[in-house]
Amino acid sequence: MTTTLVNHQIRLAARPVGLPTRANWRFTSEPLPELVDGDVLVQTLYLSLDPAMRGWMNEGRSYIPPVGIDEVMRAGGIGRVVASRNPDFAVGEHVSAGLGVQEYALIHAAELKRSGLFKIDLAAGTPTQWLNVLGMPGMTGYFGLMDVGQPKAGETVVVSGAAGAVGQTVGQLAKIVGCRVVGIAGGTAKCSWVVEELGFDACIDYKAGPVRDGLKQHCPNGVDIYFDNVGGEILDTVLTRINRKARIVICGAISQYNNTTPVKGPANYLSLLVNRARMEGMVVFDYADRYPQAIAELAGYLRTGRMKSKEMVVSGLDTFPETLLKLFNGENFGKLVLKVAD
Repeated sequence: MTTTLVNHQIRLAARPVGLPTRANWRFTSEPLPELVDGDVLVQTLYLSLDPAMRGWMNEGRSYIPPVGIDEVMRAGGIGRVVASRNPDFAVGEHVSAGLGVQEYALIHAAELKRSGLFKIDLAAGTPTQWLNVLGMPGMTGYFGLMDVGQPKAGETVVVSGAAGAVGQTVGQLAKIVGCRVVGIAGGTAKCSWVVEELGFDACIDYKAGPVRDGLKQHCPNGVDIYFDNVGGEILDTVLTRINRKARIVICGAISQYNNTTPVKGPANYLSLLVNRARMEGMVVFDYADRYPQAIAELAGYLRTGRMKSKEMVVSGLDTFPETLLKLFNGENFGKLVLKVAD
């Protein structure tokens, strides 16, 4: 059956310097081999596009090995089982896994755990919600805030990238816990959505004026938790406003990912000393064994309307090089998703 299927793939052709371009990718196609015992063949429906993908293209030591030259680009996705020689997965079931930027993913028995393949319940959320609040961004927001940030009712939480995939979960969760929540985002539309739709207490538009002034206005009693998705100048600015025993969660630094010069660290780090504060990095994969607990809780909030999940869906595997750039030029609104098939 699979010998008649051709798999279209996007592979890393060269490591980018600065922003990736179409020249960094190679478009390939190859016939799918026959399945052997234990194999599962998944048709890709939707792919998650995340800022972390830019880091995965770089050579060098990180929390996960880089994508190799000529390898299919790494990406998480939602798909449907179209062929199976594995008793745990039946044809027609919807699954989540590291599928890669390709139309089909053939997952061998030995790769099941590494791929993170698991069945998803579409009664708990739509396929795109399983890439957002119920997926890796939601898990990042949940464990970054709850485990690393340790929020308490009445505290002030500031989150950058507030209208992005991780930021929207962090802010809504902080409100559920009873915190005052101030977002930082770019543009009037994003800031309005964060306040009016997601229920943040305020949002600072970094494109409209100095973040410093917005923090003075909206965080008069200082900042207890800062959830950082952007790094750079905004991190430096927030460090001047933190309270004693504040927690800074380092989730990402999208402002630095396409630098052609060395990454700029925080100049105001001595504020951590003065305020006996803590800055800690978090990588979502460390919490993999606890995902089911977080998914159950977040699915409950979605079901009761206490949380919302916004996705921006772009269609077509061949649009991947250009669609990925929406993450870095501020075009994405909500979780960026690439639709590969119906």
